[in-house]
Amino acid sequence: MANILTKRREPYEFMLWTGIVGTCIIFLFLAGAYLARKGTTGWVDFSLPRAFGVSTFFMLASSYTLHVANKCFVKDEYFAYRYMLGTTLFLGLVFAGSQYWGWHQLEKQGLPFMNGKVSGSFVYVLSGAHLAHLLGGLVALLWVFVTSIRRTSYVDSFIYAVNAPNIHRLRLVTIYWQFLDFIWVLLYCFLSYHH
Repeated sequence: MANILTKRREPYEFMLWTGIVGTCIIFLFLAGAYLARKGTTGWVDFSLPRAFGVSTFFMLASSYTLHVANKCFVKDEYFAYRYMLGTTLFLGLVFAGSQYWGWHQLEKQGLPFMNGKVSGSFVYVLSGAHLAHLLGGLVALLWVFVTSIRRTSYVDSFIYAVNAPNIHRLRLVTIYWQFLDFIWVLLYCFLSYHH
């Protein structure tokens, strides 16, 4: 029976890794286009918004809290698990808000999204594409969080924790979230170096 359950879940992991590879290709293409257009007509030098540095901290912190949530899950520390999941969700939302703040700072520099200045548009597209992927991660994380808080008693929490689909779901959400963290750190370093 366990083998049947495992085999039924394999397509989800395959789809996740396929999506990750596809996302990497998209970001590589956008970064290559950014480098190809840098210095051409319509390019304006700009300062990378400080909010992007702040958001990097929140993204790294959310990855850490999700890592701790996984440890708590394994140790049957259900209250701490739910608390760390909720903290991860909160930090993800703060990250999204700080991205919006970064876009506002770009506008203050005279780089609104649609103004014909290629440099600013690339920053919006790169950070916006990451934010769109993050919103998908937030929905998945919210689903895991809501499912976990429905189990308030220790027995219900234990049954939830030993249920193979729940374990697998948390693993997939964690892989995706840490991938988003990795992509954002790369994007931030790339934009910091090449702005």
